[in-house]
Amino acid sequence: MREGVAVGQAATMRLNQNILLLGKKVALVPYTSEHVPRYHEWMKSEELQRLTASEPLTLEQEYAMQHSWREDADKCTFIVLDAEKWQAQPAATEESCMVGDVNLFLTDRGDPSLGEIEVMIAEPSCRGKGFGTEAVLMMLSYGVTRLGLTKFEAKIGEGNEPSIQMFRKLHFEQEVTLRLMMSEPERQWLLQQTSHVEEKPYRDGSLEPH
Repeated sequence: MREGVAVGQAATMRLNQNILLLGKKVALVPYTSEHVPRYHEWMKSEELQRLTASEPLTLEQEYAMQHSWREDADKCTFIVLDAEKWQAQPAATEESCMVGDVNLFLTDRGDPSLGEIEVMIAEPSCRGKGFGTEAVLMMLSYGVTRLGLTKFEAKIGEGNEPSIQMFRKLHFEQEVTLRLMMSEPERQWLLQQTSHVEEKPYRDGSLEPH
């Protein structure tokens, strides 16, 4: 019996808090407070902010975010370590071996078998070495065997061609998702475009066919 199916969802997404997944190139460890300083430095990068659609946070906000993710029943997060470096240097801290992170989100309440997956290899020198591919494969396997997931999706920015190609190689089929971010200028534009629309009670007698 798979644990991910047998227990409640809140417990399911926290199953990884005491789990290490060791692959050939990467090791996946739970995201803890000791990883936050390095993660915070990564996210100062404008490139990573753009690729992950993230806003810069203060260090205090980053710690609060880590805590909330740790407790959130809808998220499963692992920090990606360079496995060779981590195993070759017994005294090495996890922080010094960090290369990125990989996440699963259960955001569709109507379909608990669907998980959204994302991966970030933040260290530029560690890109193109297969770290992201193995991290995603390991997380997919974890989602299937431990969380009972049967469907996965990945939302990637249109300009992030390396990630698109990687997920294609992992048998993901590409679909186009168009998104409108409702900033204040966009909101004003929308209201101008629909200023002629009137809101009236449904079945108002004046609207009945003659």
